[in-house]
Formats: sequence, C-alpha cells, structure tokens
Amino acid sequence: MSNQKIFLRLAEETDAWVMSAIHIAAIKALPTTFYTRKQLLAWRNYRNKPDGKNILQNMQAEIFWVAVEKHNLAGFASFMVDELIALYVHPYYQGKGIGRALVTHFSHEAANQGVDKVITTASLYAEGFYSRLGFTAIKRTPHQLRTGIVVPVTKMSKILTPA
Repeated sequence: MSNQKIFLRLAEETDAWVMSAIHIAAIKALPTTFYTRKQLLAWRNYRNKPDGKNILQNMQAEIFWVAVEKHNLAGFASFMVDELIALYVHPYYQGKGIGRALVTHFSHEAANQGVDKVITTASLYAEGFYSRLGFTAIKRTPHQLRTGIVVPVTKMSKILTPA
C-alpha cells in the first residue's frame, strides 16, 4: 500500500450509499475492452447516481468490509464464508494495494474458519489481478447480471494455507 494510512473495517449500513457510488465509479472507469457499453451500463444497474438499496439488501446475507483512507471509503469487498462476491475500489484509489488488502483479508477470514479453498467470479478485467494473488482460473462462463444481461466471467479458486 501507499504511504497513506488505509485500514479495513466491517461495513456499516450508513456506508451503503458510498459503496454504491464506488461500484458505479469503478465500472464507469472501465474501457470497452472486454464488455460493451450496454453490458457495462447493465453491470452498474443502469445507474449514474448511487442508490444503496441493493447493498443494504445484500448486507443481510453477505459480510461487507470497507477500506478507509482519511475517513473516506476507498473500496469494499463482500463475501460469504468461502466465496468472494464483490470487490470494488474507487478509481482514485486504485493501484494503492487496497484490492489486494481486501482479498487478503477475505482469505484470512476464510482460513480462520477452516476453509481450505476460496472461490470468486472474476470479470475479464480482474482475471489478471486475481491470478497475481494466487487464484487459478477454473473456467470461463456466462454470468447473468441482475438486469438480465449476460456477460462472460471467469470462475477462479485459490487454495489456502491453514491459519
């Protein structure tokens, strides 16, 4: 990570709006290299403005952690036991090790629960990132977004060392 102090904490319900804004900003910053504009728009639920309702709903089942720098949320991850469900870092904070820190935290949490292998569904943009963190591609598969649009993704897994 950079020289800036970044720490991780459990997300709170009051973070949902900002996490929605991070989700939108991260997707808006992506080029149309792997997905069309229509697919990218669907991925952010056709939103240009944050709406934390979906995140609040997901917080009922998933564990959310946020990365904080100087009282500002920089990114977040959500997971359930052995599956990393979402990982987003605001474009302003990308390249500072925040995504790596969130994935490492998820892996440690899983290992502490006795999990020996974790999985994630990576966008084609994130496949290389996860590979650098020790994940292995299982297979490329279609993934249906909430909006009904289908995008190609890569199922990936990582073997954990016992905690």
